[in-house]
Amino acid sequence: MQASLDQKYNFEIIKWFTVSAVIYLVVGTTVGVYIASELAWPFLNFDIAELTFGRLRPLHTNAVIFAFGGMSLMATSYYSVQRTCGVRIWSDKLAWFVFWGWTAVIISAVITLPLGITQSKEYAELEWPIDLLIAVVWVAYTFNFVMTIATRKTKHIYVSNWFFLSMMVMITLLHVVNSLAVPVDMFNSYSIFSGVQDAMIQWWWGHNAVGFYLTAGFLGIMYYFVPKQAGRPVFSYRLSVIHFWALTFGYVWLGAHHLQYTALPDWTGSVGAAISLAMIIPSWGGAINGMMTLSGAWDKLRTDYILRFLIVSLAFYAMSTFEGPVMSAKTVNALSHYTDWTIGHVHSGALGWVAMVAAGAIYHLVMKLWNTKMYSESLINMHFWLATIGTVVYIIAMWVSGIMQGLMWRDYDEFGTLTYTFAESVAAMHPYYAMRAVGGFIYWTGGVVMLYNVIMTIRMATSEKSVSAATTATA
Repeated sequence: MQASLDQKYNFEIIKWFTVSAVIYLVVGTTVGVYIASELAWPFLNFDIAELTFGRLRPLHTNAVIFAFGGMSLMATSYYSVQRTCGVRIWSDKLAWFVFWGWTAVIISAVITLPLGITQSKEYAELEWPIDLLIAVVWVAYTFNFVMTIATRKTKHIYVSNWFFLSMMVMITLLHVVNSLAVPVDMFNSYSIFSGVQDAMIQWWWGHNAVGFYLTAGFLGIMYYFVPKQAGRPVFSYRLSVIHFWALTFGYVWLGAHHLQYTALPDWTGSVGAAISLAMIIPSWGGAINGMMTLSGAWDKLRTDYILRFLIVSLAFYAMSTFEGPVMSAKTVNALSHYTDWTIGHVHSGALGWVAMVAAGAIYHLVMKLWNTKMYSESLINMHFWLATIGTVVYIIAMWVSGIMQGLMWRDYDEFGTLTYTFAESVAAMHPYYAMRAVGGFIYWTGGVVMLYNVIMTIRMATSEKSVSAATTATA
């Protein structure tokens, strides 16, 4: 049965994407734990420029978003589009080009960012030659996906494919426009935008990288893998369609809420905040839709640890998509802006939603691709609790730290003088920075457990296949 599926679909490329995603999860979180520790204990930079927070922080974000996140999206989208369309991926060669091209992008980031070669644009730090490579590889990824759908044997296009398509099309547009630059040499360029226009375009990209790459793309994962793992149809297909259109047309307006109380025209921040608050409705609709898919099958959470990852990730999705809009409101933003509260919000989405739904999908994929059970169910359970506890410790530390920062920065005495110096606010953050590093370390440990479990599962499956082949040959 598995052999016939391997011939009908291209599962080999999916295996490479899947294993790479797990490796990059460990690598990305390793850098994250290190730089979190640097903020708590600054001596850890050892006065080496390449190890300083400013150099390693963009490496961390690129590793977790584009290396781990990208490989996860490519694995799951190329797998699910084949299964839902009943056809092999349109071009095997193009799929391999995407894998090696994206790997080249990641390696380029690992080399250039610690050297300080950067455009200094949030989530778009890589210099122009690498930006060109990203555009080429991403368009190839998108084209292969679209052509697979075009050659499908099913009449209907399943909703997960619409979410993946939305991500692919919008990220192409956002990346190309935000990365428009005038090259000076191979390692330097200047954005064609300047001043407040540059800020507006940057956060049009920045928030939509979150909205389409880290939300729409991973909702594509959710809408395929939650029903598959639960063995139940999606709770409401109509609700999933409403979720898709509301998210696709709503998210593009939100970027300006990152620029409240700046030189950006006031009305743009107000529009961004208003639509952000309205986006709570479709976001919670999607989260509820995923959770309610378990109707009549909630008992599976007792024993199905993969399903736990997928369902708990939806709880974090609901939480972070409520918290973000609330923080965009000007009254709240006056307190939260530039504080660690924002860091806590980002990581409740990144660690709790993105990484946990991806981990659940990857565990599902590994068993399907290698036609075996996981090496250890107990290790999946251990990973789940390490990920959950690590996320909670991390975000609580940043919530407390951030709110304390905001209150200290705007506290005045009876003479109208600031009560605390900035240095005093930094000193007050130390225990929470240490707590964040601990939370990150717990989460990283879960990633290591996952990598070990995946490697042992593949070894076990390969060994079983070899034994089976030898037995068949001798028979």
